[in-house]
Amino acid sequence: MNTPKVTKHIVKWLKEYAENAGVKGFVVGVSGGIDSAVTSSLCAETGLPTLCVELPIHQAESQVNRANEHIKQLRDRFSNVSEAEVNLTSTFEDFKTVVPKVETSSKVDLALANTRARLRMTTLYYFAGLHGLLVAGTGNKVEDFGVGFYTKYGDGGVDLSPIADLVKSEVYALGEYLQVPESIQKAQPTDGLFGDSRTDEDQIGASYDELEWAMKMQDEGKSANDFEGREKEVFTIYIRLNTINQHKMVPIPVCEISKEMKQ
Repeated sequence: MNTPKVTKHIVKWLKEYAENAGVKGFVVGVSGGIDSAVTSSLCAETGLPTLCVELPIHQAESQVNRANEHIKQLRDRFSNVSEAEVNLTSTFEDFKTVVPKVETSSKVDLALANTRARLRMTTLYYFAGLHGLLVAGTGNKVEDFGVGFYTKYGDGGVDLSPIADLVKSEVYALGEYLQVPESIQKAQPTDGLFGDSRTDEDQIGASYDELEWAMKMQDEGKSANDFEGREKEVFTIYIRLNTINQHKMVPIPVCEISKEMKQ
């Protein structure tokens, strides 16, 4: 990949989109991960106001430290970058007290994890409305269009997606080019939604390199029967997630009513 050329193209696209939309700049939720670091760096490169927001909810100290390091670096390099922190831990805990009590289960854990993401989305749109900004999405191609590894109307609720046509390895390449802190480049990817140390690979059952390979194999028309061993296992994981998460990747279905039926 021609990293400088791709970077220049995304920065130009971001700037033109914002100017055509008549907005001032961008707001990005910064988590301490590579995707949000690259996205916020690209937004900063436009020269337009870029607000980096930290939104911890029982967040691991290592994630908070990486986010702070990245934001500080951006502010040192770009005068158009500002920051805000909204600790949503108490809001999240209050939410849990007002919904009906149910027995703890994997479904409850997942529902609460998705609630964290949706609280963050709501907060980002608060800042966007307050300052006339666009919410920049941080999802990459494998997450958004491969396995659907994001929360619908959570981190999937954005105005534009600057890195959604880049697979994870390409995002890392941009991260190095954009001088993202080494601590972020080396960190294990995690959504940080469960309040523990589980990584994306722990949740999915495959690494991003493996998922990129599976995505490529799907594009080439391969099936699970074409593989054996670990390759077959990874491809099966990919196809299962790609199938069950299609509801995130396709437009919301609309029940169309004909004129004749309305008469």
